Amino acid sequence: MGDLLQRLQQLEDAVRRAAEALARLQEDNARLKREVKRLEDERRQVLAQVDVILKDIGKLDLESRG
Repeated sequence: MGDLLQRLQQLEDAVRRAAEALARLQEDNARLKREVKRLEDERRQVLAQVDVILKDIGKLDLESRG
């Protein structure tokens, strides 16, 4: 009977550790999702800035030829 109780305690401890690990992973996942969103937003802003720069370069090129 003592072995059974000891095994039950081990299983309960393992479940607790698994639950703690799952909570940490969920927090990490949420943090990473926020980071991805931030980077996507930053990428869109940079692309918009590059587009403006390229248009300005195109205008300068046309002006210098004209």
